[in-house]
Amino acid sequence: MGRSQQLSEFKRVTVIGCHLCNKSICEISLLLNIPQSTVSCIITKWKQLGTTATRP
Repeated sequence: MGRSQQLSEFKRVTVIGCHLCNKSICEISLLLNIPQSTVSCIITKWKQLGTTATRP
């Protein structure tokens, strides 16, 4: 199973916002209807890079 499309900047920022409001990865996944692995990846990259922007 491969990626079908990338998430919009809005959804990435929403994931981080939910994370900062102490929502669990499971809760964020259910709220935004995206896989938990994607949520986890977004949070991890945000912690490492300090931004939600994707690299070119």
